[in-house]
Amino acid sequence: MPAAPKKTNKQPLRKRVSPKERARVDALFERFSTLAENPKTELHFDSPFTLVVAVALSAQATDVQVNKATDKLFAVYNTPQAIFELGVDGLIPWINSIGLFRNKAKNVIELSRIILEKHGGQTPLNREDLQALPGVGRKTASVVLNELDIEPAIAVDTHVFRVSHRLKLSAGKTPDAVEADLMAIVPQPYLTRAHHWLILHGRYVCLARKPRCAECQVADLCPSRELFLGG
Repeated sequence: MPAAPKKTNKQPLRKRVSPKERARVDALFERFSTLAENPKTELHFDSPFTLVVAVALSAQATDVQVNKATDKLFAVYNTPQAIFELGVDGLIPWINSIGLFRNKAKNVIELSRIILEKHGGQTPLNREDLQALPGVGRKTASVVLNELDIEPAIAVDTHVFRVSHRLKLSAGKTPDAVEADLMAIVPQPYLTRAHHWLILHGRYVCLARKPRCAECQVADLCPSRELFLGG
């Protein structure tokens, strides 16, 4: 039998970025930094635990919807113990204005239980343990770790996915592929803020149906602008 191929940790080589493209990307993120120097999530939270819960609740919901619910919830129940003691039926009335609230309530109660029983009531702040919590996938973990300045990460939601393609930062067909491209191409000094800049740009300027290219402050650096300006 032929010998089994040796395992390797090496990643496939990425396509080289030309000096011109490198300069464009550098200029793009430098421009973003002048528009919002230190962007933060628009979700309201006052602890790592409430951040995890808020981000988990935000799946397929807007930050505004989540904040309306959690502002009232966290004013009364904002610890794993307090949330767990509510139980699913007790939590649902607080979050029933958010999409998929029944399943989210089950996940929040279960993640609260795990934090209490496995982590002594302290929210774990490493990727492995975070992603092991119910309702916390890679994207949620990335948001939490990046927001708390623990790990540079770029969570790819619909806004980041769309903007990354329009700005030609990635041609990836999946969120994971786009994330890998962004982590490779975003200049190191901007990695902890790139996630927020791309989200904000997609949420308020580079809209899905009708991007505001005429108002866009990075339009001169966008390869897709002519598609929407009609020029």
